[in-house]
Amino acid sequence: MKTYQLIATALLPLAALADHHESSGGAKSLFNGKDLAGWHADVPAKDKNKDLGPSFVVRDGMIVSLGVPRGHLITDASYSDYKLVVEYRFPGKPGNCGVLVHTSKPRVLYEMFPASIEVQMNSGHAGDFWCIGENIEVPDMEKRRPRGKNQKWGGNKGDSRRILNLTDDSEKPLGEWNTMVIECRGKEVKVHVNGDLVNHGTNCTVDKGQIALQAEGAEVEFRKLELTPLE
Repeated sequence: MKTYQLIATALLPLAALADHHESSGGAKSLFNGKDLAGWHADVPAKDKNKDLGPSFVVRDGMIVSLGVPRGHLITDASYSDYKLVVEYRFPGKPGNCGVLVHTSKPRVLYEMFPASIEVQMNSGHAGDFWCIGENIEVPDMEKRRPRGKNQKWGGNKGDSRRILNLTDDSEKPLGEWNTMVIECRGKEVKVHVNGDLVNHGTNCTVDKGQIALQAEGAEVEFRKLELTPLE
């Protein structure tokens, strides 16, 4: 498959995207195809060993999460009311990763994960929600949150933080490209994977924030990260 090429003339500075209520354009790429401008990495292991290699690189016009050292690549700007289209694949072996929306305070959980709602990309479970220092609700909460009845739901350590998706058969075979569409409108988050509705949450405890990608043990390639403001 040809390397994804970004059209330079369609790119605008990320600062122009910081407040979507004032933006009137169409889709904007969050990645310039050349470097990680507009993003910053938070990798806890580098606090003690600054000589560790990068967790995220640009390769062949794509952002690549190398999986280790574990951490997050976070947008400098914050966003609200948008549709995010992500095209990704696991090129070598199945593994874990995620897109975090409404990201804010770093390292609130296990001294690693920033406050956010994670949209899971773990192979075979794309579209699960993981609540991290925040919370979101779905229908059939007792069925969709694995710890079930009488458990504490929330985003903190010890809470039932995982919300199962609606289907585990929406992903493409290993090595093929998947399209994940995350729509954040107010306190609602809706997720499609390859055209299937895989999750829909409401009453989120947060409605804006940064966007983050994970390095969580497996190599993942991102060839598209396209954001469209919602009216």
